Amino acid sequence: MQQSAKLTNINLKYLGINDHFNVYWNLATPKLVEHSIRNNESNLSPSGALLVNTGEFTGRSPNDKFIVDYGEKTDNEIFWGSVNRPYSPENFEKLLFKVTKHISTVPIYAQDVLVGAHPNHQRKIRIISEFAWSALFACDLFIPTSDKFVDEPDFTVIQTPSFFADPTVNGTFSKAFIIINFKKRIVLIGCTQYAGEIKKSVFSVMNRILPDEHVLPMHCSANIGMDGDTALFFGLSGTGKTTLSSDPDRFLIGDDEHGWGADGVFNFEGGCYAKTINLQQNLEPIIWKASQEFGSVLENVIFNQETREIDFTNDSLTENTRAAYPLTHIAKRIKNGRGNHPNHIFFLSADAFGVLPPISSLTPDQAAFYFLSGYTSKLAGTERGLSSEPQATFSACFGAPFLPLNPARYTEMLRNKIKEYNSKVWLVNTGWTGGQYGVGSRIKLPYTRAMISAALKGILDEAPSEIDPVFGLKIPNIIPGVPAKLLNPILNWPDHTQYLINANQLICKFKQNIIQYRDSFDDKVINQM
Repeated sequence: MQQSAKLTNINLKYLGINDHFNVYWNLATPKLVEHSIRNNESNLSPSGALLVNTGEFTGRSPNDKFIVDYGEKTDNEIFWGSVNRPYSPENFEKLLFKVTKHISTVPIYAQDVLVGAHPNHQRKIRIISEFAWSALFACDLFIPTSDKFVDEPDFTVIQTPSFFADPTVNGTFSKAFIIINFKKRIVLIGCTQYAGEIKKSVFSVMNRILPDEHVLPMHCSANIGMDGDTALFFGLSGTGKTTLSSDPDRFLIGDDEHGWGADGVFNFEGGCYAKTINLQQNLEPIIWKASQEFGSVLENVIFNQETREIDFTNDSLTENTRAAYPLTHIAKRIKNGRGNHPNHIFFLSADAFGVLPPISSLTPDQAAFYFLSGYTSKLAGTERGLSSEPQATFSACFGAPFLPLNPARYTEMLRNKIKEYNSKVWLVNTGWTGGQYGVGSRIKLPYTRAMISAALKGILDEAPSEIDPVFGLKIPNIIPGVPAKLLNPILNWPDHTQYLINANQLICKFKQNIIQYRDSFDDKVINQM
């Protein structure tokens, strides 16, 4: 049943919309839940979480992302290529006209939120969507504000899942599109319901503007210990950022996006976006509880049609099942979203070759090398078009799809900050050991937690160690609660010769990847392998 519109005085003239009376502006969570259910967008779980099916698109569509290129000086700073594809201003204006004409004819939901917990680096964001559940997602993921933006916001994201592009007319690659216009401060998202596109578009915006404010934007989670020590966890989707930073013994700052400025780190967001496939209460109690509370959004999670009971083990729609929930669902959190300069930095890599040590310490130059490399394995479902098996990949700064600028710029900022604040950096393999994917086994989560705990407590500073002769990494010999044999990867392989073959194959891949940055970075970093 169609609901009556709520008349508002929201200003949409900057989008070319002079009159639109079907706008639901800044509805509270309970109303958004009600609207979503009445609109037949979703179902309600027994615990109050909203269950949604995103349809055809269950992950990001990186091949459909563009940045508008005006040919101006600031556009020359964009790292154009396969990640940042140029889009003409003429095509953007035509597409914007069609999108705004489309949303002028249907009820829409507008949520005014903030991104950036630091007042000096905060931005006002308006999320506009056809779906109430997308507005709820915005409420969950971004920082809430009691203010309505009477003036034009700093950036506007328009999501229109029911509007399809025509590649022959609009200059896109498919019917889906994600187009960022930094000059007009507008993001257009079409054809896809997948809420991760909203989140990552805003992240891309922050990655473009914050370096000019001497802030390093980071694809990482962050938490704080009882003594005020701050830790960062870098890694791509599925490597364990959210899981490992959601530590019952520490306070969560945020699970995915942060900035590192002159007075410490700060969260970009006000919520979490966790993978939920095979989520277990005994292994991840914080995420388990938070994801099922009232107001949370569960994307593509299978449930019983009669009882609405959730099945986190079912991947029939996708392995990229997700939960969006506000940080208020987590008891042990940092309410102001800020922390000191990091004492510890962890690079998380799901190594499908099974050859990297479970944990090793890095020098600043090694840290720059592994950060610029961003090695991991793409896990099924986080992007469209992936096979069911993980694929070895390099994603600069552990977040290349979201970096508008040259990755070398972010890497140099990180190395300088590591040196300035004496942060300790650790490379953590959350992937396989004893053999490559399909032969070896995934490193158990309790072991990874024990390794990270030992690093945070300073135990590894005093532990006996050795230099791995293959990768040149410093690896500990003893960690409480972890089998000693696990710490040296070659000892876990039944065939040591095969280990060396696989390790050298990976080293070759590192070398082939890093060479693209030889004109952007110094030889001490480029020649680490």
